[in-house]
Amino acid sequence: MTASNFHVVVIGAGSTGAAVAHDLALRGFRVTVLERGEVGSGTTGRNHCLLHSGARYAVNDPTSARECIEENFILRRIMPDALELNDGYMIAVDEADLAFMPTFLDACAEVGIPAEEVPLSEAFAREPSLSPTIKAAVRVPDGVFEPFRFCLSFLATAQANGAVVRTHCQVTEIVKRGNAVCGVKVYYRRDGREEMIGADMVVNATGPWCGKVAHLAGCNVPVVPTAGVMVSVPARLNRMVLHRMHLPGDGDILVPQRLTTLLGTSSWRVEDPDAIDIPREHVERMYELTAQMVPAVRHYKPRGVWAAARPLIGSARAADGRALSRTFECFDHAREGAEGFVTITGGKTATARAMAEKTVDLVCRKLGVQAECRTREVMLRSYRAFYAR
Repeated sequence: MTASNFHVVVIGAGSTGAAVAHDLALRGFRVTVLERGEVGSGTTGRNHCLLHSGARYAVNDPTSARECIEENFILRRIMPDALELNDGYMIAVDEADLAFMPTFLDACAEVGIPAEEVPLSEAFAREPSLSPTIKAAVRVPDGVFEPFRFCLSFLATAQANGAVVRTHCQVTEIVKRGNAVCGVKVYYRRDGREEMIGADMVVNATGPWCGKVAHLAGCNVPVVPTAGVMVSVPARLNRMVLHRMHLPGDGDILVPQRLTTLLGTSSWRVEDPDAIDIPREHVERMYELTAQMVPAVRHYKPRGVWAAARPLIGSARAADGRALSRTFECFDHAREGAEGFVTITGGKTATARAMAEKTVDLVCRKLGVQAECRTREVMLRSYRAFYAR
Protein backbone atom coordinates (compact mmCIF):
# COMPACT_ATOMS: atom_id res chain seq x y z
CA MET A 1 0.00 0.00 0.00
CA THR A 2 1.13 3.52 -0.72
CA ALA A 3 0.70 6.49 1.57
CA SER A 4 -1.88 8.05 -0.77
CA ASN A 5 -4.29 5.26 0.15
CA PHE A 6 -4.55 6.57 3.70
CA HIS A 7 -6.10 9.64 5.31
CA VAL A 8 -4.52 10.95 8.52
CA VAL A 9 -6.19 13.55 10.73
CA VAL A 10 -3.86 15.72 12.80
CA ILE A 11 -5.41 17.44 15.83
CA GLY A 12 -3.62 20.70 16.60
CA ALA A 13 -1.99 23.35 14.41
CA GLY A 14 0.73 24.51 16.73
CA SER A 15 4.36 23.84 15.91
CA THR A 16 4.11 20.07 16.46
CA GLY A 17 0.90 19.55 14.52
CA ALA A 18 2.14 21.76 11.68
CA ALA A 19 5.39 19.80 11.45
CA VAL A 20 3.53 16.46 11.56
CA ALA A 21 1.23 17.61 8.75
CA HIS A 22 4.25 18.62 6.65
CA ASP A 23 6.01 15.28 7.15
CA LEU A 24 2.85 13.28 6.43
CA ALA A 25 2.06 15.22 3.27
CA LEU A 26 5.66 15.02 2.08
CA ARG A 27 5.52 11.23 2.37
CA GLY A 28 2.32 11.17 0.32
CA PHE A 29 -0.46 10.78 2.89
CA ARG A 30 -3.79 12.56 2.57
CA VAL A 31 -3.83 14.94 5.52
CA THR A 32 -6.39 17.07 7.33
CA VAL A 33 -5.29 19.38 10.16
CA LEU A 34 -7.89 20.44 12.72
CA GLU A 35 -7.34 23.38 15.07
CA ARG A 36 -9.92 24.68 17.54
CA GLY A 37 -8.55 28.23 17.30
CA GLU A 38 -6.18 29.95 14.89
CA VAL A 39 -2.84 28.51 13.78
CA GLY A 40 -0.39 28.63 16.67
CA SER A 41 -2.95 30.01 19.09
CA GLY A 42 -2.12 27.61 21.93
CA THR A 43 1.21 27.11 23.67
CA THR A 44 3.24 27.76 20.51
CA GLY A 45 1.85 31.27 20.16
CA ARG A 46 2.63 32.06 23.78
CA ASN A 47 6.16 30.71 24.05
CA HIS A 48 9.52 32.41 24.35
CA CYS A 49 10.28 32.50 20.60
CA LEU A 50 13.66 30.90 21.27
CA LEU A 51 15.45 28.75 18.70
CA HIS A 52 17.23 26.73 21.35
CA SER A 53 20.87 25.80 21.01
CA GLY A 54 20.29 23.35 23.85
CA ALA A 55 22.88 25.10 26.02
CA ARG A 56 20.31 25.84 28.69
CA TYR A 57 19.80 22.10 29.21
CA ALA A 58 23.32 20.81 28.59
CA VAL A 59 24.16 20.08 32.24
CA ASN A 60 20.91 18.71 33.67
CA ASP A 61 19.00 17.45 30.58
CA PRO A 62 21.52 16.28 27.96
CA THR A 63 18.93 14.33 25.95
CA SER A 64 16.92 17.48 25.33
CA ALA A 65 20.10 19.47 24.71
CA ARG A 66 21.18 17.07 21.94
CA GLU A 67 17.72 17.25 20.35
CA CYS A 68 17.79 21.05 20.43
CA ILE A 69 21.21 21.53 18.85
CA GLU A 70 20.57 18.96 16.12
CA GLU A 71 17.25 20.58 15.20
CA ASN A 72 18.73 24.07 15.50
CA PHE A 73 21.16 23.27 12.68
CA ILE A 74 18.47 21.61 10.56
CA LEU A 75 16.05 24.53 10.90
CA ARG A 76 18.79 26.97 9.93
CA ARG A 77 18.94 25.14 6.59
CA ILE A 78 15.27 24.52 5.87
CA MET A 79 13.54 27.59 7.39
CA PRO A 80 15.66 30.67 6.60
CA ASP A 81 12.62 32.88 6.01
CA ALA A 82 11.26 32.65 9.56
CA LEU A 83 14.37 32.79 11.76
CA GLU A 84 16.64 35.47 13.18
CA LEU A 85 20.03 33.82 13.67
CA ASN A 86 21.43 36.24 16.20
CA ASP A 87 23.19 33.75 18.55
CA GLY A 88 23.18 34.05 22.33
CA TYR A 89 25.30 34.67 25.38
CA MET A 90 25.32 32.63 28.57
CA ILE A 91 26.08 35.21 31.26
CA ALA A 92 27.86 34.69 34.59
CA VAL A 93 26.26 37.23 36.92
CA ASP A 94 28.10 36.32 40.11
CA GLU A 95 30.88 34.11 41.47
CA ALA A 96 28.59 31.08 41.71
CA ASP A 97 27.80 31.37 37.98
CA LEU A 98 31.50 31.75 37.24
CA ALA A 99 32.29 28.59 39.21
CA PHE A 100 29.60 26.79 37.18
CA MET A 101 31.20 27.73 33.85
CA PRO A 102 33.71 24.82 33.56
CA THR A 103 30.91 22.32 34.18
CA PHE A 104 28.74 24.10 31.64
CA LEU A 105 31.44 24.17 28.95
CA ASP A 106 32.24 20.48 29.47
CA ALA A 107 28.54 19.58 29.18
CA CYS A 108 28.19 21.58 25.94
CA ALA A 109 31.21 19.80 24.46
CA GLU A 110 29.75 16.44 25.46
CA VAL A 111 26.45 17.01 23.62
CA GLY A 112 27.92 18.82 20.61
CA ILE A 113 26.91 22.42 21.31
CA PRO A 114 29.45 25.02 20.09
CA ALA A 115 30.21 27.17 23.13
CA GLU A 116 33.08 29.62 23.48
CA GLU A 117 33.94 32.10 26.19
CA VAL A 118 34.37 35.59 24.76
CA PRO A 119 36.29 38.52 26.27
CA LEU A 120 34.08 40.77 28.34
CA SER A 121 35.11 43.67 26.13
CA GLU A 122 33.59 41.87 23.15
CA ALA A 123 30.42 41.03 25.09
CA PHE A 124 29.94 44.66 26.15
CA ALA A 125 30.60 45.88 22.61
CA ARG A 126 27.88 43.62 21.22
CA GLU A 127 25.54 44.03 24.18
CA PRO A 128 26.05 47.44 25.80
CA SER A 129 22.96 46.97 27.99
CA LEU A 130 24.65 44.18 29.97
CA SER A 131 25.31 44.85 33.63
CA PRO A 132 28.85 46.20 34.04
CA THR A 133 29.38 43.78 36.94
CA ILE A 134 28.96 40.50 35.00
CA LYS A 135 31.81 38.03 35.37
CA ALA A 136 31.90 36.17 32.04
CA ALA A 137 30.06 35.50 28.77
CA VAL A 138 29.93 32.37 26.61
CA ARG A 139 28.63 32.52 23.04
CA VAL A 140 26.21 29.79 21.87
CA PRO A 141 24.21 29.35 18.62
CA ASP A 142 20.77 30.44 19.80
CA GLY A 143 18.28 32.17 17.56
CA VAL A 144 14.79 33.66 17.50
CA PHE A 145 11.63 32.79 15.60
CA GLU A 146 8.17 34.31 15.26
CA PRO A 147 5.78 31.50 16.31
CA PHE A 148 2.99 32.21 13.80
CA ARG A 149 5.45 32.30 10.91
CA PHE A 150 7.16 29.17 12.22
CA CYS A 151 3.91 27.20 12.04
CA LEU A 152 2.85 28.70 8.71
CA SER A 153 6.14 27.67 7.09
CA PHE A 154 5.37 24.02 7.81
CA LEU A 155 1.70 24.35 6.94
CA ALA A 156 2.32 26.23 3.69
CA THR A 157 4.57 23.39 2.55
CA ALA A 158 2.04 20.80 3.72
CA GLN A 159 -0.69 22.60 1.74
CA ALA A 160 1.49 22.59 -1.37
CA ASN A 161 1.57 18.80 -0.99
CA GLY A 162 -2.20 18.48 -0.63
CA ALA A 163 -2.88 18.92 3.09
CA VAL A 164 -6.10 20.64 4.20
CA VAL A 165 -6.00 22.97 7.22
CA ARG A 166 -9.23 23.77 9.06
CA THR A 167 -9.09 26.36 11.82
CA HIS A 168 -11.75 27.19 14.44
CA CYS A 169 -12.68 23.52 14.17
CA GLN A 170 -12.83 21.71 17.52
CA VAL A 171 -12.68 17.93 17.88
CA THR A 172 -15.50 16.85 20.19
CA GLU A 173 -15.28 13.07 19.81
CA ILE A 174 -12.79 10.42 18.74
CA VAL A 175 -14.95 7.96 16.81
CA LYS A 176 -14.17 4.27 17.19
CA ARG A 177 -15.41 1.13 15.46
CA GLY A 178 -14.74 -1.61 17.96
CA ASN A 179 -11.21 -1.07 19.22
CA ALA A 180 -10.10 0.95 16.20
CA VAL A 181 -10.34 4.70 15.66
CA CYS A 182 -12.11 5.52 12.42
CA GLY A 183 -12.46 9.28 12.55
CA VAL A 184 -13.42 12.33 14.57
CA LYS A 185 -16.47 14.45 15.15
CA VAL A 186 -15.87 18.19 14.93
CA TYR A 187 -17.66 21.41 15.82
CA TYR A 188 -17.10 24.46 13.63
CA ARG A 189 -16.94 27.31 16.11
CA ARG A 190 -17.69 30.06 13.59
CA ASP A 191 -21.03 28.77 12.33
CA GLY A 192 -22.04 25.98 14.70
CA ARG A 193 -21.88 23.17 12.14
CA GLU A 194 -20.94 19.64 13.16
CA GLU A 195 -19.31 17.02 10.98
CA MET A 196 -17.87 13.52 11.06
CA ILE A 197 -14.47 13.24 9.37
CA GLY A 198 -13.25 9.74 8.59
CA ALA A 199 -9.61 8.78 9.10
CA ASP A 200 -7.31 5.79 8.91
CA MET A 201 -5.13 7.31 11.65
CA VAL A 202 -5.58 10.18 14.09
CA VAL A 203 -2.57 12.04 15.53
CA ASN A 204 -3.06 13.97 18.76
CA ALA A 205 -0.61 16.91 18.64
CA THR A 206 -2.31 19.23 21.11
CA GLY A 207 0.55 19.93 23.53
CA PRO A 208 -0.63 20.39 27.12
CA TRP A 209 -4.19 19.58 26.00
CA CYS A 210 -3.16 16.13 24.77
CA GLY A 211 -4.41 14.47 27.96
CA LYS A 212 -7.88 15.93 27.45
CA VAL A 213 -7.96 14.87 23.80
CA ALA A 214 -6.67 11.38 24.66
CA HIS A 215 -9.50 10.99 27.17
CA LEU A 216 -11.97 11.38 24.29
CA ALA A 217 -10.72 7.98 23.12
CA GLY A 218 -10.57 6.51 26.63
CA CYS A 219 -6.77 6.83 26.73
CA ASN A 220 -4.22 8.39 29.04
CA VAL A 221 -1.06 10.42 28.45
CA PRO A 222 1.40 11.19 31.29
CA VAL A 223 1.53 14.90 30.55
CA VAL A 224 2.13 17.52 33.24
CA PRO A 225 0.92 20.97 32.09
CA THR A 226 3.43 23.37 33.61
CA ALA A 227 2.90 27.09 33.24
CA GLY A 228 5.44 29.86 32.97
CA VAL A 229 4.94 33.63 33.09
CA MET A 230 6.52 35.81 30.43
CA VAL A 231 6.69 39.59 30.18
CA SER A 232 7.39 41.74 27.14
CA VAL A 233 8.79 45.26 27.42
CA PRO A 234 8.45 47.82 24.59
CA ALA A 235 12.14 48.05 23.66
CA ARG A 236 14.72 45.78 22.12
CA LEU A 237 17.28 45.89 24.91
CA ASN A 238 19.60 43.19 23.59
CA ARG A 239 20.61 42.05 20.12
CA MET A 240 21.33 38.44 21.12
CA VAL A 241 19.51 35.98 23.34
CA LEU A 242 20.76 36.29 26.91
CA HIS A 243 20.66 33.44 29.44
CA ARG A 244 22.04 33.27 32.93
CA MET A 245 24.77 30.63 33.14
CA HIS A 246 23.34 28.30 35.78
CA LEU A 247 20.88 25.44 35.99
CA PRO A 248 17.49 26.49 34.53
CA GLY A 249 15.56 28.68 36.92
CA ASP A 250 13.19 31.60 37.11
CA GLY A 251 13.80 34.88 35.31
CA ASP A 252 16.99 33.84 33.56
CA ILE A 253 16.28 34.55 29.86
CA LEU A 254 15.89 37.72 27.78
CA VAL A 255 14.85 37.13 24.18
CA PRO A 256 14.80 39.96 21.60
CA GLN A 257 11.68 39.76 19.45
CA ARG A 258 11.27 42.46 16.77
CA LEU A 259 11.16 45.75 18.73
CA THR A 260 10.46 44.13 22.10
CA THR A 261 12.28 42.05 24.69
CA LEU A 262 10.72 38.98 26.30
CA LEU A 263 11.57 38.31 29.95
CA GLY A 264 11.07 34.90 31.47
CA THR A 265 10.17 32.63 32.88
CA SER A 266 8.69 30.95 35.95
CA SER A 267 7.38 27.42 36.41
CA TRP A 268 4.47 25.87 38.26
CA ARG A 269 2.07 23.02 37.64
CA VAL A 270 -1.48 23.80 36.47
CA GLU A 271 -4.54 21.59 36.18
CA ASP A 272 -6.15 23.29 33.17
CA PRO A 273 -4.12 24.89 30.34
CA ASP A 274 -7.17 27.01 29.50
CA ALA A 275 -7.41 28.54 32.97
CA ILE A 276 -4.07 29.92 34.10
CA ASP A 277 -4.09 32.66 36.70
CA ILE A 278 -0.94 34.76 36.54
CA PRO A 279 0.53 35.47 39.98
CA ARG A 280 1.51 39.11 40.31
CA GLU A 281 4.64 38.17 42.24
CA HIS A 282 5.84 36.12 39.24
CA VAL A 283 5.76 39.24 37.07
CA GLU A 284 7.69 41.21 39.66
CA ARG A 285 10.19 38.37 39.91
CA MET A 286 10.82 38.42 36.15
CA TYR A 287 11.87 42.05 36.43
CA GLU A 288 13.95 41.51 39.54
CA LEU A 289 15.93 38.57 38.16
CA THR A 290 16.42 39.59 34.52
CA ALA A 291 17.60 43.03 35.70
CA GLN A 292 20.65 41.29 37.15
CA MET A 293 21.76 40.75 33.55
CA VAL A 294 20.22 43.84 31.93
CA PRO A 295 19.48 46.59 34.50
CA ALA A 296 17.57 48.67 31.92
CA VAL A 297 14.53 46.38 32.13
CA ARG A 298 13.55 48.26 35.30
CA HIS A 299 12.84 51.38 33.23
CA TYR A 300 10.01 49.81 31.22
CA LYS A 301 6.45 48.93 32.10
CA PRO A 302 5.11 45.68 30.65
CA ARG A 303 3.87 45.79 27.09
CA GLY A 304 2.28 42.40 27.68
CA VAL A 305 2.11 39.68 30.32
CA TRP A 306 1.04 36.12 29.56
CA ALA A 307 1.49 32.51 30.55
CA ALA A 308 1.75 29.33 28.52
CA ALA A 309 1.48 25.71 29.65
CA ARG A 310 4.39 23.49 28.71
CA PRO A 311 3.45 19.86 27.89
CA LEU A 312 6.06 18.12 30.03
CA ILE A 313 6.14 14.35 30.24
CA GLY A 314 6.34 12.84 33.71
CA SER A 315 4.69 12.18 37.02
CA ALA A 316 1.53 14.07 37.95
CA ARG A 317 3.16 14.52 41.36
CA ALA A 318 5.69 16.97 39.91
CA ALA A 319 5.45 20.27 41.75
CA ASP A 320 6.67 22.77 39.16
CA GLY A 321 8.26 20.86 36.29
CA ARG A 322 11.87 22.07 36.66
CA ALA A 323 13.01 18.50 37.31
CA LEU A 324 11.19 17.10 34.23
CA SER A 325 13.00 16.61 30.96
CA ARG A 326 12.14 18.75 27.92
CA THR A 327 12.41 15.73 25.64
CA PHE A 328 9.45 14.31 23.70
CA GLU A 329 7.67 11.01 23.34
CA CYS A 330 5.21 9.40 20.95
CA PHE A 331 2.46 7.21 22.44
CA ASP A 332 0.68 4.41 20.54
CA HIS A 333 -2.75 3.96 22.13
CA ALA A 334 -3.48 0.59 20.52
CA ARG A 335 -2.92 -1.23 23.84
CA GLU A 336 -5.58 1.01 25.39
CA GLY A 337 -8.20 -0.10 22.90
CA ALA A 338 -7.69 2.71 20.41
CA GLU A 339 -5.88 1.27 17.40
CA GLY A 340 -5.03 4.00 14.91
CA PHE A 341 -4.68 6.72 17.54
CA VAL A 342 -1.28 8.17 18.54
CA THR A 343 -0.16 11.12 20.66
CA ILE A 344 3.02 13.16 20.29
CA THR A 345 3.87 15.49 23.15
CA GLY A 346 6.67 17.06 25.19
CA GLY A 347 9.58 18.68 23.40
CA LYS A 348 10.11 22.28 22.34
CA THR A 349 8.93 24.33 19.38
CA ALA A 350 12.51 24.08 18.14
CA THR A 351 12.27 20.25 18.10
CA ALA A 352 8.92 20.08 16.28
CA ARG A 353 10.44 18.64 13.10
CA ALA A 354 12.10 15.79 15.01
CA MET A 355 8.87 15.13 16.90
CA ALA A 356 7.07 14.90 13.59
CA GLU A 357 9.64 12.50 12.14
CA LYS A 358 9.24 10.11 15.08
CA THR A 359 5.44 10.32 14.85
CA VAL A 360 5.19 9.76 11.11
CA ASP A 361 7.68 6.87 11.28
CA LEU A 362 5.21 5.24 13.69
CA VAL A 363 2.25 6.00 11.42
CA CYS A 364 4.08 4.39 8.50
CA ARG A 365 4.90 1.26 10.50
CA LYS A 366 1.33 0.86 11.64
CA LEU A 367 -0.13 1.31 8.16
CA GLY A 368 2.50 -0.78 6.40
CA VAL A 369 3.78 2.14 4.33
CA GLN A 370 7.40 2.42 3.28
CA ALA A 371 8.23 6.09 2.85
CA GLU A 372 11.40 7.71 4.11
CA CYS A 373 11.43 10.99 5.99
CA ARG A 374 12.78 13.87 3.88
CA THR A 375 12.12 16.81 6.19
CA ARG A 376 15.79 17.21 7.10
CA GLU A 377 16.59 18.34 3.57
CA VAL A 378 13.42 19.76 1.98
CA MET A 379 13.31 23.54 2.10
CA LEU A 380 10.13 24.93 3.58
CA ARG A 381 8.00 27.39 1.67
CA SER A 382 7.73 30.95 2.94
CA TYR A 383 5.12 31.48 5.63
CA ARG A 384 3.54 33.99 3.21
CA ALA A 385 2.64 31.14 0.86
CA PHE A 386 0.06 29.80 3.32
CA TYR A 387 -2.35 32.52 2.20
CA ALA A 388 -1.22 32.70 -1.43
CA ARG A 389 -3.40 29.95 -2.83
